Amino acid sequence: MFLFLLSLVEKCMSSMQMGTQMVKLRGGSKGLVRFFYLDEHKSCIRWRPSRKNEKAKISIDSIREVCEGKQSEIFQRYSEGSFDPNCCFSLYYGEHMESLDLVSGTGEEARTWITGLKYLMAGISDEDSLAKRQRTRDQYPSLLWLFRIQTFTEADKNGDGSLSISEVLQLLHKLNVNLPRQKVKQMFKEADTDDNQGTLDFEEFCSFYKMMSTRRDLYLLMLTYSNHKDHLDTDDLARFLETEQKMTKVTKDHCLEIISKFEPCSENQKQGVLGIDGFTNYMRSPAGDIFNPEHYNVSQDMTQPLCNYFIASSHNTYLMGDQLMSQSRVDMYAWVLQAGCRCVEVDCWDGQDGEPIVHHGYTLTSKILFKDVIETINKYAFVKNDYPVILSLENHCSVPQQKKMAQYLTEILGDKLDLSTVKADESGRLPSPETLRGKILVKGKKLPANIDENAEEGDVSDEDSADEMEDDCKLMNGDQVENMAKKKLDNLMKESKIRDREDPDSFTIAGLPPAGKPTDKTGSKVNTDRVQRSHLMFQIDIIIYDPHLLKINTTATQIKHTECRCRQNRKTMKLSRALSDLVKYTRSVGLYDVEAQGEHWQVSSLSETKAHQVMQQKAFAFIFFNQRQLSRIYPSSYRVDSSNFNPQPFWNAGCQLVALNYQSEGRVLQLNRAKFYSNGNCGYILKPACMCEGAFNPNLEDPLPGQMKKQLVLKIISGQQLPKPKDSMLGDRGEIIDPFVEVEIIGLPVDCSKEQTRVVDDNGFNPMWEETLVFTVHMPELALVRFLVWDHDPIGQDFIGQRTIAFNSMMPGYRHVYLEGMEEASIFVHVAVNDITGKARPASGIKGLFHRNPKQASLDSHAAAQHSRKHPFGAHLLRRTASAPTKGQPKIKKGFPEIAIDTKDYSSEGASEERESEDRGKASAATSHQPTPPQHRNGDSLASHQSLGPWDHPDRSGNLNTCTFRCIYTTAPANSELSFLRVPQSSQLSETTHPFTVCWLLSTTS
Repeated sequence: MFLFLLSLVEKCMSSMQMGTQMVKLRGGSKGLVRFFYLDEHKSCIRWRPSRKNEKAKISIDSIREVCEGKQSEIFQRYSEGSFDPNCCFSLYYGEHMESLDLVSGTGEEARTWITGLKYLMAGISDEDSLAKRQRTRDQYPSLLWLFRIQTFTEADKNGDGSLSISEVLQLLHKLNVNLPRQKVKQMFKEADTDDNQGTLDFEEFCSFYKMMSTRRDLYLLMLTYSNHKDHLDTDDLARFLETEQKMTKVTKDHCLEIISKFEPCSENQKQGVLGIDGFTNYMRSPAGDIFNPEHYNVSQDMTQPLCNYFIASSHNTYLMGDQLMSQSRVDMYAWVLQAGCRCVEVDCWDGQDGEPIVHHGYTLTSKILFKDVIETINKYAFVKNDYPVILSLENHCSVPQQKKMAQYLTEILGDKLDLSTVKADESGRLPSPETLRGKILVKGKKLPANIDENAEEGDVSDEDSADEMEDDCKLMNGDQVENMAKKKLDNLMKESKIRDREDPDSFTIAGLPPAGKPTDKTGSKVNTDRVQRSHLMFQIDIIIYDPHLLKINTTATQIKHTECRCRQNRKTMKLSRALSDLVKYTRSVGLYDVEAQGEHWQVSSLSETKAHQVMQQKAFAFIFFNQRQLSRIYPSSYRVDSSNFNPQPFWNAGCQLVALNYQSEGRVLQLNRAKFYSNGNCGYILKPACMCEGAFNPNLEDPLPGQMKKQLVLKIISGQQLPKPKDSMLGDRGEIIDPFVEVEIIGLPVDCSKEQTRVVDDNGFNPMWEETLVFTVHMPELALVRFLVWDHDPIGQDFIGQRTIAFNSMMPGYRHVYLEGMEEASIFVHVAVNDITGKARPASGIKGLFHRNPKQASLDSHAAAQHSRKHPFGAHLLRRTASAPTKGQPKIKKGFPEIAIDTKDYSSEGASEERESEDRGKASAATSHQPTPPQHRNGDSLASHQSLGPWDHPDRSGNLNTCTFRCIYTTAPANSELSFLRVPQSSQLSETTHPFTVCWLLSTTS
């Protein structure tokens, strides 16, 4: 039987590599006939023809699921009978679960591809991305050989099995190598040893590649510990491992094992020595990675109460995109659960035929069955780990359908809901993740104890849990709903694109006036002539809640919202006894007074806006609240594009369930992944002890007086195989990059800082920085270290890549930092962590190796308090226009929020650079109107308080277009009104820039 299966698989592989002509479906159009095939390394699926050329491929590692038949949303758009279901299948791949929907000529062809793909996926299905990276590095020597084969094949443009000098020069440009042409020709001639002069075959190419890629930094390091020999013997290697890598009790046998595994030269193996190639292989293996391999598994104490853990949480888990019109899919539950998320959200509404459904209420998002959601959760909840899953129910159903929900939960989840075996803590505290392994906790409303126990239903407060539309205007039913929603979404997504981005500042806009004619302050229509003359004036309240959320509210007497109706608060709702009985340790309650003594098993949900207010007004009480019960923080309802807020301030306050939009990849999810990877990606991270008991204020300049601080000394030495910026306008034909590295510390406000290296010109293959950055960290348990690589002056976007790691997951010594999502791109660093009490000790080089003057981001708590969290506008220009890094900034007074001043879409690091390139063009114009104040480096820190003044700007015809804004800072005493600001109104939906505000102005022509 085994031989038969092996034969079947080999047949599938062979057929897939030969290729198959299939129809690639796209939504709303006819399919495209393409030739699909599996590449020779069985690592990706390719197709042709395609305008993407070599980029037209899907990596096997990125495929999440293969579905047979017409199950995807794309297939549903085609009429019944359009395709034979036996010929249809879909691939879901990538971080955003994109689908590739294919129709083959015969059912047998489809079955071949489905079988082959599932076989290829089987080898990686039980590994997350970091584990896959570790597996890849374990096979580094053999994979390096495969990489050279692939590089040679792609460089051989004419397919003759050899490379000419012109093909080699093209390859070097593609690899970001800028060597003098004469030097290249010399190495080419040295490698060209056979009779066929003028070309390199594969063996000769390997010699050439070795000459080109021998690393000076590793060679110098090897010479330092080998006493200038060209190899390391076992004594040399042991000394290096103990002195630099901080390993203990290194034996000779262990050194011989390293030599046997990584040394490619048989002569060196016989002599028991490690040459430069073997040393390079070892340093680029998992043993040389910056991430602590012990943290791939659960390594923290899991026996403490649930409230002592940060818990990976998802918001509106079912959505694939925005909050207004995107698709709802059960696949999203499978994906987030396997990604380590342990708290998922289910919004339940009455459906047809008595079947409860899941979707985002009062919007045009698609609907899925509640039963299907629960079945998916049951299937995938404990695939990756068996620590408890919290099912956050937002219940909007009638009692009959609530009973149906309870029935499905009980029947499908079964013993996973049974908590009778969980022993209650004598003190009444919550059980631990260890005690709850394999269990699913239902978070929802619960009937009060004073209701008759025989009653099948009862009244509960409608404010017991978060209604995430509470501040929003919900869409009306009617013929114009879809057009209105599409237009509103189009305005937000295309014009403003509010997203999380590389700059940590973030904001959200809400309450935009309707697309119809504007009205004046009394509600009457504005005279058309006034609109045409562009003299329209109206008033909008601006309430600034926090550095990330700018909320514009318009009152009913100011602007009529004809396309929406405001929520009418219900005081109570009916709750089914059957559903109530499923809630035990996670009862949803409203947070009316953070200082009130609540029960340990109560969970309070707050919007990011409300949570910021609580943290500002009652910081100590909120910390104490989170020491005894759970709090859940969810995104503002005005984040209609599914952008994410910065979770770090809420982690600093001890909030356990910080719910994020997992479908929106970017900076925030990278921070979230880094945090939870540090404990085996099990979805639970133990809070620092000081946050679990006793008084603690994360906003103090010295939050832990009398305790040792950590000094992080980072030597940024070199980079390896850094690619051109993603989606570069000219692709591989673009200029060679000028890279520099930026390191950011994200944690307590006093710890947050950012520094960067100088720029290396024209070298992305092996740039050398050899610079030292120094940081002081007061609470390393909360800190994340973020490495970013940028291109100094690219065409298009200049973000290259990033890697974010929890501070306590970093390994000491010489380490490689592999950029996330890239196989070979890395930076080489030296990590040293010292305990300090006063001023930081200056960094010292290892025997003068890789040492430049250190740059200290913060030396002690006093310096950290004065250090700027964000460079001013001019410094951003300096970073892009000078080879030297920016210098320290003036002291910034803390106390008031800072608002970002741009409105482009910065959903990823690369996009944020579009902003900075635009800033260059606007710099002179912007500064002529208003000086730009110093800005904090960290999005959560507070900006200095400055009074606002008038800012008038005429249009091209000389007319003055203004709106009046009343600005209220909730951090000011008694919400005092500070001033009025007049800003220009554009004739189209547009942005206006001011040091403290960003506004979208109502179109006066639509």
